[in-house]
Amino acid sequence: MAPHPVVQAAIDLSAGAIGGTACVISGQPLDTAKVKMQTFPSLYRGFVHCFISTYRQEGLRGLYQGTTPALVANIAENSVLFMSYGFCQEVVRIVSRVPSGAALSDMQKACAGSVASIFSSLVLCPTELVKCRLQAMHEMEASGKIASGQNTVWSVVRTVMRNDGPLGFFQGLTTTIAREVPGYFCFFGAYELSRSAFSEYMGKSKDDIGVVPTMFSGGFGGACLWLVVYPMDCVKSRIQVLSMTGRQAGFLKTFMGIMRTEGVKALYSGLTPTMIRTFPANGALFLAYEASRKMMMKQFDS
Repeated sequence: MAPHPVVQAAIDLSAGAIGGTACVISGQPLDTAKVKMQTFPSLYRGFVHCFISTYRQEGLRGLYQGTTPALVANIAENSVLFMSYGFCQEVVRIVSRVPSGAALSDMQKACAGSVASIFSSLVLCPTELVKCRLQAMHEMEASGKIASGQNTVWSVVRTVMRNDGPLGFFQGLTTTIAREVPGYFCFFGAYELSRSAFSEYMGKSKDDIGVVPTMFSGGFGGACLWLVVYPMDCVKSRIQVLSMTGRQAGFLKTFMGIMRTEGVKALYSGLTPTMIRTFPANGALFLAYEASRKMMMKQFDS
């Protein structure tokens, strides 16, 4: 017997929150290096130089700068994402004329994940803006672009509210949605295709393939997402961080400006720590999500 839609939504939301927490704890230092390299590509020779420089200048705390908004961002994003994912699967069933409760194909699940990402973008953008600004704060102060003293979550929030009002938290929203929609099609598509391959090879259902195949599938999904959307993420980080100094140009102008003055390479600055991070972080995300969801579904069944 399937749970009531409200119960199912609560289960998906809770499992998504648990998955988001696991994702941040396992991958935050590498995410910090990514944002710094995206925003100041000429400042660092590479990922190792950025990582070591940050540790020497700011210590371990510097590598975990922005963890609080990152936790809020990932818990909020993944809660809404996975809750919407469940609803969007039902929409895909209706559009595809698949009976309610029937299994969807991997590509149909990818479409559901893509649509669900629009809703998660609305909660992700404000929290990610605060996170990115905190992560790049040291470089912004060192370069003289801003005065010191904006190194806490609340100081950043106050500054945004004072300078731009509530809408200031949604700087980079268009770019976030442009990144998320194709990205999560690849994310869920690759994840489900990988699980299907393991399921067929092992002769088990997708839910019973075990820890390592689930983590690998999550990492593979994350790798596919970032390879597709990385240039858009780079533009988003620039807009969100540099908007501390004043209103920034939109996505297209920022994108063309980077291409014209810095070249294509700058759009992929920070890709190395992102790809290293994606397997443990997204592996932990899906392992925590699937395990907690399965446990809660069993509790409901009993």
